[in-house]
Amino acid sequence: MNKKLLNIRNLASIGLLVAGTPVAAQYSPTPVFTGQIGKTVKESQPAYPQHNPKARQGAPNVIWILIDDLGFGGTSAFGGQIQTPTFDYLAANGLRFNNFHTTSISAPTRASLLTGRNHHSSHVGMFNYDSYGAPGYDTYGPLENGTIAEVLRENGYNTFAIGKYNFTPATDGTNAGPFNRWPTNRGFDHFYGYNGATACDDQWHPFLYRDTQREPDDSLGQLAITRFTNQAIDFIADQKTADPDKPFFLYFAPGTAHFPHQTTPEWIDKYKGKFDAGWDEYAKQTLANQIKLGLVPAGTKLPVRNKDLDKWASLSANEKKVFAHQMEVYAGFVSQADYEIGRLVDYLKQINQLDNTIIVVALGDNGAEASGRKTGVLGARSYDPKSKADSKDAIIANELQNIDRLGDEESYPFYSEGWAAATNTPFRYYKGYADYEGGTRNGLIIYYPKGISEKGGIRTQYTHVSDVLPTTVELTGSTVPAVINGYKQNPIEGTSFAYAVESVDNNITDQKHVQYYELGSSYAIYKDGWKAQFPNDKSFNYRQRGELDSIPHLYHLAVDINESKDLAKKYPEKVRELKTVFEEEAAKYNVYPLKPWSYQDPAALKNPRKHYQIYFGSKNYTEYPYFSGTEGKSYSLLSEILIEDGKTDGVLYSYNGFGSHFSLYIKDGYYYYFNKGGLKESKIKSSKPVPSGKVKLRADIDFAKGDGSIVSLYINDEKVASENVGGNVPFSFSSMAGPVLQIGRVWGPSYNSDIKTPGILQPKYLNASIDIKD
Repeated sequence: MNKKLLNIRNLASIGLLVAGTPVAAQYSPTPVFTGQIGKTVKESQPAYPQHNPKARQGAPNVIWILIDDLGFGGTSAFGGQIQTPTFDYLAANGLRFNNFHTTSISAPTRASLLTGRNHHSSHVGMFNYDSYGAPGYDTYGPLENGTIAEVLRENGYNTFAIGKYNFTPATDGTNAGPFNRWPTNRGFDHFYGYNGATACDDQWHPFLYRDTQREPDDSLGQLAITRFTNQAIDFIADQKTADPDKPFFLYFAPGTAHFPHQTTPEWIDKYKGKFDAGWDEYAKQTLANQIKLGLVPAGTKLPVRNKDLDKWASLSANEKKVFAHQMEVYAGFVSQADYEIGRLVDYLKQINQLDNTIIVVALGDNGAEASGRKTGVLGARSYDPKSKADSKDAIIANELQNIDRLGDEESYPFYSEGWAAATNTPFRYYKGYADYEGGTRNGLIIYYPKGISEKGGIRTQYTHVSDVLPTTVELTGSTVPAVINGYKQNPIEGTSFAYAVESVDNNITDQKHVQYYELGSSYAIYKDGWKAQFPNDKSFNYRQRGELDSIPHLYHLAVDINESKDLAKKYPEKVRELKTVFEEEAAKYNVYPLKPWSYQDPAALKNPRKHYQIYFGSKNYTEYPYFSGTEGKSYSLLSEILIEDGKTDGVLYSYNGFGSHFSLYIKDGYYYYFNKGGLKESKIKSSKPVPSGKVKLRADIDFAKGDGSIVSLYINDEKVASENVGGNVPFSFSSMAGPVLQIGRVWGPSYNSDIKTPGILQPKYLNASIDIKD
């Protein structure tokens, strides 16, 4: 083994992968002039210091591909039944790591991946919109934890980010920023994707950004994944034209396959009838494939069945039809992403860059998502057995009626949790369960023709998402500067697994020994093949399934990969030992205090701002991303417009968020309020038309205590409609990821036959404002 690499690995294993002398790129103070200045040029000796670093000769390009919400057994590359020929190709010519772990939800995984530190060390212990006033949870990633882009740019790389970033604090997602934690201020030369804070978006009508500016809406109607791939290819083409010898780093995180599952009929139709046998049969066949491929040991059985999971044979014919089609849509969604990534791979081959490119493919930022619960979603929230509004039968009937629309631009589809369980084969539970392998274990592919000797090999060494950065640094021959942009860097916490990438076979000992997991105050600790779980039955995932589980569990993963044999009672001393290890790790990496999933600090919910004045620029409409207003309080929406030449129609306010919709609009001269949440819709119409000239329109939304929500409409201060719409008011001004308040139009599905996107307001907007009531 190369002695230099051995030294780097030893440093990485103890979290000290930091070069002694910083290189200069972002951190670029004016160097000392080493020449001589005379009165004339003849009397002077010029000196030309290097302001920016140059990559070593032959340094490889690097592409990180991060797929969203995909279980270990989803793709054909890991034994699943969703066909992914691009991933299959990269795996067959690279390596498959079957013991790779994430944090169990997206934002913490990305914080850990991008920085090479644990997610609590990067201050994202939960979602990036769920800030709590403690270092592990404040959502503000320290600038002392440099990202992979900052590191590689300091080593002479160009750096690009595409798609879902989700490491910007939600509070910084507005048009006012600040932008110092957006991608272009964390080391990326260019960014093209969702709002830096956003966790998911509509694939047909995404709100995209170029660097920190909103990108114009696409007139061609292309899905987000196609636009992302086009832009990735363009970034590479421009860079290689300007400097063919300079390597690039591309972070490609398209957001597939996070809900909504949206794709075109041609991709959905490829799977017609493929899942009619159901999720139990899918799991059996996938496990058989995984054993055949050598991804799991021979003799591995299906895991203990997840609680509250229906057997396929117990479902009605209508349920089977709906659920099978939900999986067809999901599979088409994933296959289309694989195809688009294949276009990127083909382009690298076309320009003779593929053989000198390291491609890292993480098949999931967590396990498969089960929040669709019993029924999945179609423009509605998931089924809640306690809800009186949306019975299971009503949702199935609605989805059956709209089954051909699943995946189109007017749908917001998801799938039943049975498919999440099946695509997580052979592991238990789902995304969000940090204490179970089903929440944290994903497939990983490393493709690097110049560095891999065993093409198609499988690696069983324990790896974690925090390990990808130091592995990349080592494989590229780079260093982590001691100072980046003036900030002294914290130690890297991940451990390089370049040793496993470069080894001639799998006969090599693990170099990572300990890793903690924590989310929503459920936690676990891994140490040398053993894992202890400490579930919290008050956390969201356990509570929503009615599970009372707060006792420790112990599994010997080295011989029981899917946690089927609980050894806690047999080896209580091992449980105590591992609990001590967790406590040491938790104290070291900002895990304390353990924060329950649903806990909200009352002090953090106080919003002192009572009035929002909306300003328009050159257009008659505007947007307010990450608007946070009422925190559950009543509010008023005011519009002052000028109606000329009889032009009255258009949208005044609209909001789409996670399958629910709200809008105020004028149609055929009348003033309307509309909202949809779940299967319930409410529409209120003014008793008189809107007059011409200058008009003041107001909507008051009052949350009556214990008696629903009263919506009142006013034209020039005259009440023209009032109705109690129950609790169905989805426009709640929360800081959840994704939703954008729009004034003067709607973009994305309107869920309302009265409105056709974009529904731009025809009268001139004179004034718009929002007032929060005490």
